[in-house]
Amino acid sequence: MSETTASDGEQSVTADARPDRGPRRAIELAGIGITGVVAVGMLGFLLLYWARDVPVASDLYAAFRSLGRGMDAAFGTNVFRHPIMWQSMAVGVLVGVVAPLVGSFLVHREMALIGETLAHTAFAGVAIGILVNASTGWDGSLLLVALVVGVLGALAVQWLTERTDAYGDVPIAIMLSGSFAVGTLIVSYGRGLTAINIEGYLFGNLAVVTAEGARLMGALSVLVVAGVALTYKQLLFITFDEQAARVAQLNVTGYNTLLVVLTAVVVVGSMQVLGVILVAAMLVVPVAAASQVARSFREATYLSVIFGQLSVLGGFAVSIGLGLPSGGSIVVTAIAVYLATIALSGFSVKAISAHG
Repeated sequence: MSETTASDGEQSVTADARPDRGPRRAIELAGIGITGVVAVGMLGFLLLYWARDVPVASDLYAAFRSLGRGMDAAFGTNVFRHPIMWQSMAVGVLVGVVAPLVGSFLVHREMALIGETLAHTAFAGVAIGILVNASTGWDGSLLLVALVVGVLGALAVQWLTERTDAYGDVPIAIMLSGSFAVGTLIVSYGRGLTAINIEGYLFGNLAVVTAEGARLMGALSVLVVAGVALTYKQLLFITFDEQAARVAQLNVTGYNTLLVVLTAVVVVGSMQVLGVILVAAMLVVPVAAASQVARSFREATYLSVIFGQLSVLGGFAVSIGLGLPSGGSIVVTAIAVYLATIALSGFSVKAISAHG
């Protein structure tokens, strides 16, 4: 794993190369620090919103509401005073962290399609939950059903990939189309049995985010960040040289399974604001933008999270200001960031070093 190149004829960067430790690194670390503070603040709000009847938490929650009213007065808006909007923004902020974080490994392993596949699988899970809800009167969380089905779908994709002789993307394509077909059949069969708006899950809608869904996303985000942090070196190894990892007797199958399961977890949480159709974009576009200007995998990961956060916040501003769907607004903003990085990099792509 001494050298990794993006393609023939492109400029290569050796593994022992180090990015500039000057102002550029300071700006990146500041960006990551700000993103981390915002994400922790959103997690704190979700916790306060959940425990707002507890004496100490109620005082902090009241202070948060006062801050929101002050922000509305300063910006001339009617958004930040409403807890429902804060929980939707909290989910978006967390998506902006965990989706590019997991996507960094998927993109560099040429597994971008797996996100779209698991989004369609999660949609089948939502459809199953809606049908069960309508048929039995069960009042459980649709996202929990989607999470279970999504994780099972991730395990099925990994199992098919490991045990079939087809090309690597064939099982993924089969699962993608098959799960969406199952979902549409279930939705069509149960149409009229429930008043749940399925379009919100397809295209993303701030109104889809519930208090339970926001808390679930908070818990899943902590799980994903912890999972990546604890296995970063192993995931990096199999990303850049899977064969060498097998020779070194690393449990490649186990870490591949972990990666697709983490992807399923991210997809289920993200579909609340992005929708099934657009959720894969946040796994790919910020990472693609970061790869245009980064000089190491670690730097690309930092920048992808920063770009993801800029995309979410900018997309929310467009969505709220113009009354447009949140999913499309976030993805269009992400693409704008991507185009800006292309212009900034002079339309060239440097190879990504595995170190630094």
